[in-house]
Amino acid sequence: MPDILERLRPPLADRYLIERELGQGGMATVYLARDIKHDREVAIKVLNPELSASIGGERFEREIKLAAKLQHPHILGMYDSGQADGLLYYVMPFVKGESLRDRLDREGQLPIEDAVQLILEVADALGHAHSQGIVHRDIKPENVLLSNGHALVADFGIARAAQEAGAQKLTQTGMAVGTPVYMSPEQAVGDPVGPTSDLYSLGCVLYELLAGEPPFTAKNAQALMARHAMEAVPSIRIVRNTVPEEVEDAIFAAMAKVPADRPKDAAHFAELLGMPLGSTMTRAAIRQTASRRVPTGAQRAGPPARSWFRTPWAVAAVALLLAGTSFATWKILGRSSGAPASPAELARARRIAVLYFSADSTDPELRTAADGLTESLIRSLTSIPGLTVSSRNAVAPYRGRDVGMDSIGTTLDVGTLIVGSLEKSGQDRVRLTTRLYDGSGTDLRKNSTLSIPRDSLFAAETAVAAKVSESLREPLGTELQLQESRARAGNLRAWTLVQRGEKLRKDAEQAGLSNPTAAVSLLVTADSLLTQAAEADPRWVDPALVMGDVDLQRARLVPKEEKLQWIQRGRAAVKRALDLEPANARALALRGTLDYLEWRLALAPDPEARKALLKSAEDDLRQAVDADPTLASAYVTLSFIEFEKKDVPTSLKEAERAYTADKFLSNSDVVLDRLFFGSYNTEQFGAAQKWCDEGGRRFPRNPTWTQCHLWLMLPADAPQDVPRAWQLAARLDTLYAGRPDSVREYQRHFAQLLVGGALGHKIAGAPSPLIDSARRVLVRARADSRIDPRHELPGYEAVMRAQIGDLDEALTLLKEYVGYNPDHSFLVGNNLHWWWKELAAMPGFVALRRRGN
Repeated sequence: MPDILERLRPPLADRYLIERELGQGGMATVYLARDIKHDREVAIKVLNPELSASIGGERFEREIKLAAKLQHPHILGMYDSGQADGLLYYVMPFVKGESLRDRLDREGQLPIEDAVQLILEVADALGHAHSQGIVHRDIKPENVLLSNGHALVADFGIARAAQEAGAQKLTQTGMAVGTPVYMSPEQAVGDPVGPTSDLYSLGCVLYELLAGEPPFTAKNAQALMARHAMEAVPSIRIVRNTVPEEVEDAIFAAMAKVPADRPKDAAHFAELLGMPLGSTMTRAAIRQTASRRVPTGAQRAGPPARSWFRTPWAVAAVALLLAGTSFATWKILGRSSGAPASPAELARARRIAVLYFSADSTDPELRTAADGLTESLIRSLTSIPGLTVSSRNAVAPYRGRDVGMDSIGTTLDVGTLIVGSLEKSGQDRVRLTTRLYDGSGTDLRKNSTLSIPRDSLFAAETAVAAKVSESLREPLGTELQLQESRARAGNLRAWTLVQRGEKLRKDAEQAGLSNPTAAVSLLVTADSLLTQAAEADPRWVDPALVMGDVDLQRARLVPKEEKLQWIQRGRAAVKRALDLEPANARALALRGTLDYLEWRLALAPDPEARKALLKSAEDDLRQAVDADPTLASAYVTLSFIEFEKKDVPTSLKEAERAYTADKFLSNSDVVLDRLFFGSYNTEQFGAAQKWCDEGGRRFPRNPTWTQCHLWLMLPADAPQDVPRAWQLAARLDTLYAGRPDSVREYQRHFAQLLVGGALGHKIAGAPSPLIDSARRVLVRARADSRIDPRHELPGYEAVMRAQIGDLDEALTLLKEYVGYNPDHSFLVGNNLHWWWKELAAMPGFVALRRRGN
């Protein structure tokens, strides 16, 4: 306001001589003044008139008194405070330096050691304030002053005073508390905030110091808040690959969407950075400490919330964005706790996860029953229209682990969690208790209890599903109609044996090819238990179904000469199942999978027999998914079949159905690989980008999901980003660390080829301005047969040469490649791959295509 200085000078004239304005911010103006009594320079921060009126002198004085008590080497002290003609002000030391914002504006990116040192100093200041019960609420570069290369945090207490002024007054003045660029998701929607909110902001600041830009930007505050709530934190090592992984992990941890997933305090955050809080180590020591740290599993987990609609405030942020209203207005006009849930809230609540029920660990039979009842409930709820239920593959990692409900809700992207426990109740009964939580971990106070005779546990599946469905009716706003029950076990012995056999089969699946001997041993025991189960209840279909699954796994593990006998044994189990239930979807899917495996292994020598196998497999699998659309593994096999038939669009569609049905399949990385490369090879680059990002979120340590970003730099309309291309290549080298030298060396050459293509690809049909650099990179990437024994790299270089316009060179390289790989196909489906379009009419390429497929 133009008249602030005129209003301020007269009442302060006997104490301070105000010289000039130093700067303005969203909430205040700062003036340089001289303290007349002490003859020293000071800075006077004056709150804007509207904010002064909203806060009021009494509240301001209370909060400033608390902040004034903070005495710490990295907190800017406070000399005085008060009111002057209705304006609220406070007096601080004048720091003859610059703010962290000034340094960022000047340098763009800070040296890693400087950034870590300054952030540790701010964390030290925050730790002290938090121990006094004070949360800053507005950590940003503007509020960190630099004095002799060290940090001083300013403005403690002001954000809290502003917040306590009330949402309505702030709405009327058009202001919001905090700075959206650095604001935690819970603060953005006005929920109570604690120390972890400051740590979230500190993580944002550290990201900006290293990357040169904040983690999220947007056109307006509403969109920015929504991005903080919804989107994964971008990997800083993609932008600046010299940043240690531990520093990236600390940022991911601090910026977790759920407060409980963040470091518990500033000391914990400092530990993630590798330094004890309050240390005065030199920058060299910081660099040495960071370089020698070994990442732990917890630290390398990456950001847990890499998916949208994770928490209630994430939903609120999206609603805020779509409504186009101001944050404060939404907060005031939003529904009260007694109002009906919105459609978005109900949609989220109907995404459900059933966690494995707990049971007394000293009672193996009860633990087996707990697993069986859990999986039965998952199947029952999955059959209800309108519900999306996490698969057992999704919840299996949390079995027997002490993980917060909010973390699970975030990771699985669900709005309702069901937990249960089985415990003895007297001599011959068992009590089953279930409890509902919302996705943020709040207990919904919807409990149900069943008392079940111990010898009738096998028959309790329907009762459990009905009881849980009744508990869900109010939170979900609808009555749930369970589908007609499938055939059940006829006695406890058969039911228990099947649960034990299925558990062993899943354990064997986990062991897999990494330990085939152990896996086979588990499957042998499972087979014995399932045989006993079939004898105990000959009319129940499940023993035959699980036995068929066991046989399928054995077929995949044994040597090729033994595979056919296990495939045939699996078919015999399927026949027993279909004799009991002729239209059983699981049995049909299993038979189709066994037929496909025999076809793929070429175990049938007659071409017509092989053709019939493939058709039979497809027919069974289609019939299975028509009957049960949740059979994700059947969609995976259908995707493979369609790819073999060269119907790439249908293969992609089936793979997407598989991923939609169960993104936590044991081979979901393979499904994502098919989705990415299928989209990429058919020039669906937007979809390819989506699957590349998804793969990176799910499997951040898998090099495929770094390579995919380089592949996406090859199309003609892809922007050129030289620094990022080299950063991705460096990231790949890091990901292959620890692999055999031969693998790492090959992958280094391969990554250089991709970089060469990224630098040199044509732009809108014109040669790249970096064409000469690209050619030099491609030449350097060549390798001898020691590194590339299968002579694959010439083929990849041919791809790059074709994209940069070196068609003759591409053709020469292709001739070399096809000479060693004569079965290579240049097609995607029945169409020429887009890589080769400019070579299509060249006589030499036409001749090569005749030699290949």
